[in-house]
Amino acid sequence: MERYWITLFGLIPSALFSARMLVQWFLSEKTKKVVSPVIYWQLSLTASFLMFIYGWLRADFAIVLSQLFSYYIYIWNLNALNHWKKIHIVRRAVFITMPAVVIVMLATTGGGAISRLWTDISFGLLLFGTIGQIIFAFRFVYQWWCSRKANESILPDGFWIISIVGSICNLVYGILRMDWILMLNHGPGFLAYARNLYLSRKSTK
Repeated sequence: MERYWITLFGLIPSALFSARMLVQWFLSEKTKKVVSPVIYWQLSLTASFLMFIYGWLRADFAIVLSQLFSYYIYIWNLNALNHWKKIHIVRRAVFITMPAVVIVMLATTGGGAISRLWTDISFGLLLFGTIGQIIFAFRFVYQWWCSRKANESILPDGFWIISIVGSICNLVYGILRMDWILMLNHGPGFLAYARNLYLSRKSTK
């Protein structure tokens, strides 16, 4: 029963991640070029916040690590789009301090709480899942680096290529773990990633 409720909770960030993808895709199709809208980063930040909680409840180290990997990049993009300071100061404080609160929680609960994240999975599968999540999360590091060079928030070609590779790894990982949330997150993404890559290259030409 507990796992049932955890799965239901996981559907919330999964739906938000899917929504960000669909909204970004729709707006890109509308303008005939790849765009980086504010709502994409708003949904990313909220979904990441909730997905981290899901990863902790699911006792999945790979999910937890991937969310911490890209969390502040979402905030950077909101700031680059001049939207971060428009968010209420209390909400900003909650978003900013969340990772620190988690680190304190891990430190004060001892090694047992940390080891709980990988007790229910083989080392090989954990390693594969972690690599897949790191690849998928690295797309935002690449996006941040390219955006810094361009002095604006952009979604470059490499972002979509890394998305496709990382999504394949995470889909396989989700199937092996029988994690429907991961399967729902990464299964439908191929079309949107490929289409954005096509639009980006077409608009460049």
